[in-house]
Amino acid sequence: MIEFNNVSYAYDKGRGVTNLNFTIDDGDFVFLIGPTGSGKTTLMRLLYFDLLCDTGTIKLGSFSSDNLRRKQIPLVRREIGMVFQNYHLLDDRNVFDNVALPLHVLGYRGNEIPDRVEESLDLVGLTGKNEHYPSELSGGEQQRVTLACAIIKEPDILLADEPTGNLDPVAAFELVQLLETVNETGTTVLMASHNYNLIKGRARRILELKDGALRGS
Repeated sequence: MIEFNNVSYAYDKGRGVTNLNFTIDDGDFVFLIGPTGSGKTTLMRLLYFDLLCDTGTIKLGSFSSDNLRRKQIPLVRREIGMVFQNYHLLDDRNVFDNVALPLHVLGYRGNEIPDRVEESLDLVGLTGKNEHYPSELSGGEQQRVTLACAIIKEPDILLADEPTGNLDPVAAFELVQLLETVNETGTTVLMASHNYNLIKGRARRILELKDGALRGS
């Protein structure tokens, strides 16, 4: 479960989020909407413990910001997959090596990695693209590789921060469908977007931010 209790954070120049209160149950799919600058990325960074809240408490599973030590943050992040608007792929590595990298970082044995990479690529519809390099892929395909990188470690939570921002409408629609497929495997998904037309009618819960404050939960 994700729980924000009276969470606030302010940057030095003043912007941030104020008094956020909401919960997201395990296995939920939730959209986070709001215009650029409304606080969506700040909320995501707080949830990833990339930022530490000024006031309030964030609970993520068994972890709580009240007593979280900095050395525990990598443990929390093992349970979280991240997808960004920009693809963050290594241009000098092919698709297989990009997707395998998180497992190498986590210390998986070499013989465990190929099957997991194949499973992740199959889930995102990129079977047969192992040897391709990012520059040889479309924007939608690159974002699918990013998604494969995020899910290969089987996270409990997937955070997607404006993942369709650089995609054409068709590729954007297909990516949201992929996120729904990931959610069906039991992964909790929180997707931020400023494109309401993309998400309306999907019968998903929506959290709306405006000027750093939550308008509905």
